[in-house]
Amino acid sequence: MKISRIRNIDQGAIMKLNKILKNLLLVVLACLALSACATKKVSVGQMQGDVYTGTDTVEYLASGVPDRVFFATNESVLTTASRETLRKQAAWLRKNSDVTIVLEGHADERGTREYNLALGERRANAAKDYLMTYGISSDRISVLSYGKERPVDSGSNPLAWSKNRRSVTVKAN
Repeated sequence: MKISRIRNIDQGAIMKLNKILKNLLLVVLACLALSACATKKVSVGQMQGDVYTGTDTVEYLASGVPDRVFFATNESVLTTASRETLRKQAAWLRKNSDVTIVLEGHADERGTREYNLALGERRANAAKDYLMTYGISSDRISVLSYGKERPVDSGSNPLAWSKNRRSVTVKAN
């Protein structure tokens, strides 16, 4: 009698243990599934010297035609990558002769407001001059500087600053 009673107790304990383990396994699987859903792949920009060359902040003027070019610190000289982007923009603009654009010049947060407004204007004008060498009429291009007032990345570090040193080409309204 005692042996059958022990077996019944063991059977009950085993069933309870199995139930607890199953519930624990379900909780662990649910946590894993939820954490996988919450994971977001963050694209990290690439730096070449102090110039941003990544694409995670770039939008497109048209299919395959990036809308922005980046500059080195305190510079308005176009990089090789910037010139390639502007050549693509010029080719697209030649095919779409009814489109007018605004070149928006931007700077990072460092420096005075006045300095950055002037620097943003020099950057936008550098892009304008380059587009004009590829046959785009100056009548189709307006220049506007925002200086440091419209950062694309509000961080205060070299990567954020490099993303903000840019000229953005937008279609005029």
